[in-house]
This record gives sequence, C-alpha cells and structure tokens, in this order.
Amino acid sequence: MEMKWGGRKNQNGRSENSHEDVDGSKSDLNFRNLSKLILPPLGASSCNQNQIESEGKIISPVDSRYRCWETLMVLLVAYSALVYPFEVAYLSSSPKKELYIADNVTDLFFAVDIVLTFFVAYIDQTTQLLVRDRKKIAKRYLLTWFFMDVASTIPFEAIASFLFTGKYQVGSSYYFLGLLRFWRIRRMNQFFTRLEKDIRFSYFLVRCARLLSVTLFLVHCSACLCYLLADRYPQEERTWIGASNPDFREKSLCIRYITSLYWSVTIMTTVGYGDLHAVNTSEMMFIIFYMLFNLGLTAYLIGNMTNLVVEGTRRTMEFRNSIEAASNFVSRNCLPPRLKKHILTYMCLRFKAESLNQQQIIEQLPKTICKSICQHLFLPTVENVYLFKGVSREILLLLVADMKAEYLPPREDAIMQNEAPGDVYFIVSGEVEMIDCDTDQKEHVVVTLKSGDMFGEVGALCSRHQSFTYRTKTLSQLLRLKTNALMEAMQTKQEDNVTMFKNFLQHHKKLKDLSIVDLLLDGGGEDGNLNMSVILLSVASTGNAAFLDELLKTGLDPDIGDSKGKTPLHIAASKGHEECVSVLLKHACNIHLKDRDGNTALWDAIAAKHHSIFRILHHHAAISDPYIAGDLLCTAVKRNDLTVMNSLLKHGLYVDSKNHQGLTAVQIAMKENYIDMVNLLMNGADVNAAKENDFPPVNLNEMLQKREIGHRLMVPDMMPYEVLLKSHEVEQQCCHWGGSTRPCYPRVSIYRGHPVPRRDSCCAETGRLIRLPNSLEELKNIAGEKLGFDARTTLVLDEGGAEIDSIEMIRDNDKLFIVEDSQLPNVIRD
Repeated sequence: MEMKWGGRKNQNGRSENSHEDVDGSKSDLNFRNLSKLILPPLGASSCNQNQIESEGKIISPVDSRYRCWETLMVLLVAYSALVYPFEVAYLSSSPKKELYIADNVTDLFFAVDIVLTFFVAYIDQTTQLLVRDRKKIAKRYLLTWFFMDVASTIPFEAIASFLFTGKYQVGSSYYFLGLLRFWRIRRMNQFFTRLEKDIRFSYFLVRCARLLSVTLFLVHCSACLCYLLADRYPQEERTWIGASNPDFREKSLCIRYITSLYWSVTIMTTVGYGDLHAVNTSEMMFIIFYMLFNLGLTAYLIGNMTNLVVEGTRRTMEFRNSIEAASNFVSRNCLPPRLKKHILTYMCLRFKAESLNQQQIIEQLPKTICKSICQHLFLPTVENVYLFKGVSREILLLLVADMKAEYLPPREDAIMQNEAPGDVYFIVSGEVEMIDCDTDQKEHVVVTLKSGDMFGEVGALCSRHQSFTYRTKTLSQLLRLKTNALMEAMQTKQEDNVTMFKNFLQHHKKLKDLSIVDLLLDGGGEDGNLNMSVILLSVASTGNAAFLDELLKTGLDPDIGDSKGKTPLHIAASKGHEECVSVLLKHACNIHLKDRDGNTALWDAIAAKHHSIFRILHHHAAISDPYIAGDLLCTAVKRNDLTVMNSLLKHGLYVDSKNHQGLTAVQIAMKENYIDMVNLLMNGADVNAAKENDFPPVNLNEMLQKREIGHRLMVPDMMPYEVLLKSHEVEQQCCHWGGSTRPCYPRVSIYRGHPVPRRDSCCAETGRLIRLPNSLEELKNIAGEKLGFDARTTLVLDEGGAEIDSIEMIRDNDKLFIVEDSQLPNVIRD
C-alpha cells in the first residue's frame, strides 16, 4: 500500500513533522509501539484492530503487560532447556531439592500460561486481522497446541516421586517423559523473530545471538546425552570417558561437564577424536547416528534451507539496511532527534504495509477488476462524505476508481499550511487534527476529524493555498484523490456539479477568508459562463450572503441564469434568503428578468410567501417600472391564483393598477370569466369561505354596476378604504405610489413646441413640471406664464401630435406640448 513521505519543512524552516504536541510537550512516541500496530483492512473505518490495551476478559497479544509475561516465559524456557538435560545426566542419582522446587515452580508458571492462552486474542494468518472471539480463540488453541502444552507441563517426576517412592528420586523412564519440556523451545524462536524486527536492537547482534543460542543448546544436549551413556554403562572403563579417566565418577561435577562439552564439540565439528573416542558398542552406535544426523542436517540446511532462509530474511535485511542508512543520513546531516524518530517511524510503517502486498496485487489485476475492488472497499466510505450527499452513483464510481489508499503513522502531516492544493483526502480510519499555526509559530488544534470526514477540499475547490495543517493523531488509513480527478468528475454531470457545490457551501457557511477570485475554475468561454452560473446559483441557494458578496465583487454578472432562465435573484427570493436578495440588489441586478415560465423574482417571492423579500423587491421595482403592480395583479388573474392575488392585495397593491398593455386585473378576470377572482377583486371576500357556505353565484353584471357607481372595498387583514371609480374628482385627489394609496395631485410635464421635428432631442427648451389644474384653460394660462407666450393662441398636444381638448384626457406623469397656432402647419408639414 502506498505510503506518504512527510519529512518536509514550512516556509520558516521548521520541521512540520516534529513530535511535539500543540502545547509544546514531547509526544510519547515509542518505537516498540510500532511492532504492536495491526493494519486495518482496506476501507474499514473501525480502529479496533489497533487497540493495544486489553478489553474486558480478552487479552490483546500486543498489550505491554502480556509482552512482559511472554518475556518471563522465554526466560523460563531457557531455564528448562538447559537445566533439565543437565539434571537427567548428572544429578539423577542425587538430585538437589532446590532444583526440584525450581522445576515445579516453572511448571506452575507454564500451567498458568495455558489458562491465559484461552483469553488471548490471536492474529489470523490468512487475513492478518486480530480475532477477539472467545469461541474462536478456544477452538483454535484446542485444535493446535493445547495438548502438547499440557503434556510438556505435567510434572512427571514429582508425580512418580510421591506416588511410588515418597522421595525425590525417580526412575530414568519418568525423566525421559520430562523431555516433552523441549516443546517449549518454540517460544524462543518466536521471541528471536520478534527481536529481529525491532529496530531498537541491532539486527546483527540479535541474529548472532540466535545462532549462538542454537549451537550452544545442541552442544549442551549432546554433552549431557553422551555423558548419560557413559554413566549408565555397567563397565565404566569401557566408556569414552572411562578409558582416559577410570575414576571419572569421583571427579567434580564441573570437570565431568567440561569434558563432556569438549567431546560434544569435537564430534559436532568433526575435527578428529584424539584422546576421546567411542569405546563400547553403544557409544559407537550413538556416534554413527549422531554423525549421520549432522551430515544430513548440514546437507539439508546448505542445499535447501539456505534459499528459504535468505528469501525469508531478505526483506527484513533490506529493511534493517534502510534503517541503518537512514540513521547514518541523520547523523551525517546533524538532523534533530525528533526528525530521526519521524523518519524511522515512517520506514517501519512502510515495511509493515509492503509486507501485505496489497497495492502490488491490485496493480496486477485488470482495470475492470480493480474498479470492482475499489467500489467494494471504498464506496461505503465515500457515500457518507458530506460533499457527495445526493450525488449520482455514476460519479461516485468514477471517483473511487481514481482513489489510492495510504497508511499514515501518527504525527504525520498529510497537508501543510500554505501548501498548494494538490490532493483531497478521505478518512477511512484513525483521527486527523486540523492545526492552525499563528504568527508566533504556535500550533492550535482547531478540530479533530474522524472516520467519514474529508479535508483538503477547500483548497481544491477554491484554488487557494491550504489554510490549515492536517496531521494524523493516530495510525490512519486515508483515501487520496487528485484535485484534477475531482474537478473532472464534477464537470461530468451538471446536476451533480451543482449538488456538490451546494454541499460544500452548506458545510462551510462560516468560511469568511475564502479567496473568491480564485474560485472561478474556468475563466472564459461557454464553459466558464456555465461554471459561473453554477457557482452563483449555488451560493444563492445556500444563503451564504457573505460568499455571494465576495463573488459579485469580482465582477461576475448578477443576472446570469441557468438553463431554465432562473437568476440568482430568482433562487434567493424563492428560498427566502433575504440577505442574499439585498446583496444582489446592491450589485444592481435586474429585478424584471423572467425565467422560462414567465416568473419574475417578485412572483417567486410572493408565491413562496416570503413577504419581507417581496416588499423589498416591490419597492425597488416600482421605482423603475410604474406598471409593476398591474403586471403582478394581471399575472395572478391569468393564472387564476387566488392565494397570490389575496397576498398581493394584503400588501396594498392598487386593485385598478394597469399593466403595460393598459389592462387591469378586473378586466382580465371578467374576460376569462373567473368568477372567484372577480369576487375577490370586487369585494375582497374570502372566496373559499363563500364556497363552503354555499353562497349564491356571483352576477358579473351586478358587480360591474357596483364598480361603476362606487362601493366600499374590503381587503382582509387591512383597514377599509373608499375607492370611488369613474370619478374624476377622486382620481385627481388620489394616486398610486409604491404600492400604497394616498392623497396626492397629478403632475404633468409641459414643453414649448412639439417633439415631431426634434425626435432625437425631444424639445429644444427645458420643460416644466406642474400640478395638473382642474381645467384646460387654467393649464394654458400656467403654460403661458412658465414658457413665456400668449396662452390664448396655443394648443395642447400629446407626444403623438394629437390635440387634447379636455382635461379629463390627461393623466398623471403625462408629457404635454404647448404649440402656438402659427407653428401648427409647420408641425404638420414636418
């Protein structure tokens, strides 16, 4: 599995991989903990595999206390392997009570170890995972080593001594049963194998110690067995030792043992027999088989086992050589101790990961099978990441196919602060700290990310340098995805692109330091405009007003729309994001734009019952378009939307406002024969309530007559007000402004001359804005005073050149042109 190197420095030259906690204290990173790490399977989010301490009644095999117990048992194994053959050969006739007690105490310790083994979890050799199931542990032990462990622990000598003789002396047959204790030597092999991989000890010294222990043990056992043959032979002068020392039994124990060792060494090394050689038949037979055994063993080891031993230790030797080279590199360049620890930690974890051969196996398989493997391993983790909520499965499959799994050791920097965006990481297992480094180079942990979280996406999506350092807190399995692969997947389907960006903005609503200029991933062309629309619409949809303001400050078009013609103002108004609406209005967005359905942002706001947003938009729209109220009312009538119409009337829109075609809502309702709508416009009545109470049908002609003579119009939830229609006096005293009805006087603009000869410049002289008088004569007199000519010889014309002969034809904000009779032919001629 790929490993990520972390020995990098920041801009100030300080190593980012120091083993110092954020409070300045040294991290207690012990190399022996590396030998206790059990790598979790790919895609597994659980970190239980790396639980070092024991849990409940199950003992972890990597628990420090259990490791101490194993070391003690190895010492007892060494005692049994050396002392027991010596007792059988040299002390069988006069055993010492102290050794007898020590042997039984040793057996007692091994009996306790048998009981503990039923509670010790084990590592499955097939999956390399820790098994904590009590039933599986017991079944495995019973089917493998249990009976041999029991047989090697039974004190046969003690049982025979008390049952038959009552003394400590026993026969040789019981001593030979005790040879089952040699079964314990397998613990010694496991102990040396573990030491060879422990970088705290010299590999060369451990290997030499192992070979020396094997040699000494064989020489010791051979010496004891050879002496036992001479000691038990009836004629002591006809033995290998008796021929040179007839009274060898009278010699001290030390002399006899040294002589036996000398004989054993000469036999094993085959340097000749000299003064010590086989005398009787038993000794000759023993030597024959012993030499044949040595010959066969040597040939087998040299001819067959050498390749296996070399191959089995090749990776370990390479690992130890790399460790030695790294140590020399650190010493030669005078690197600090904390950096040395970090380098060695990384190399140890890489060795463990490479021993599993996971990445090599995946790379050897066809691409389709690799995709299936990645889908099975990584898809459950990726689906739970916030960025991909609601994203189609097709995009997820594209992403997981490009992901690479990495194991990072504790205190490893995956991303450094101010680093250029390059990769996005997903946490499968372990914990990652998000660290902020202030100006004083003090580190502060902002948050701790766990399984199912991701990091690095801010820099990737915003094209900015990383704002934080992301450092592993524990052994972590991460999925690494290149930024380019993420962006290509996002552009595959526009709907998923919008969804992912919405998720990103929703998750990072409080981000205030984003560099929005760099957020535009594609600068120009059709793709660039499409990307900008996605960004603006996504921001408006999530309600991030600060982010939207930053985007618009970069010069983006606030009126850009999507494929359905909806602008950011449409989205913000329909979703009720008032702050976003205010930001868009501040950047001069077009309020009157319509989508493909013909809806403006005003309509979306009132239809979604966001009344505060509607009031804001209507206030701004009425300034630039005096017909906006009529358009809204007429649209509601055309769609026969009683709910929206009722809301519009509640907001105080003038019921007789005209749209751009000069039509009112009542006229359209009468034409379409919408009885309920007419009833609402005429009376302000609750049409639904009228239907429920079986009111008689409304007579449209009767309603029209009421409106001709005037009636009291009631609008729900509002104070009643009098509206007398078709009355010129009231119309002169009331005008509609900004959606409210208030007393005012119509105003008109008067100009000297007619605009027909001067269409480009309207009029040569500046006009005057006056209050509309009650009669046409008064209007001519006022125009004569303001413009300086005889009002008796003037005519009042409109913009089209038509003469106005009645004051009732003039409305508020009309443009009037005062022309003298003498100028009229010229006007007509032109």
